[in-house]
Amino acid sequence: MLRNGLEPWHLIVVAIVVIVLFGSKKLPEAARGLGKSMRILKSEAKAMKTDDAGAASAAPASTPTPAPDALTPSEVVTAQEAAPTAQQATTTAK
Repeated sequence: MLRNGLEPWHLIVVAIVVIVLFGSKKLPEAARGLGKSMRILKSEAKAMKTDDAGAASAAPASTPTPAPDALTPSEVVTAQEAAPTAQQATTTAK
């Protein structure tokens, strides 16, 4: 039943259906967009390979930075506590 898979006339029928569905004006735009996407994907994959190769050799040399100390709830200052009130501002200005 599926011995021959795709024959040339299958591809012609698929091409005709695509042209009828999408129209001849949109096909070049779609092909251009697909080509652009493929170039971007290829360049990103190449960049990831070079980054992985460079990072593998440089990673053990760096020392990790320590995590900052955690704040306790009593050390947290809210916006109301930090901003001076209007009455405090006038008394300090005099």
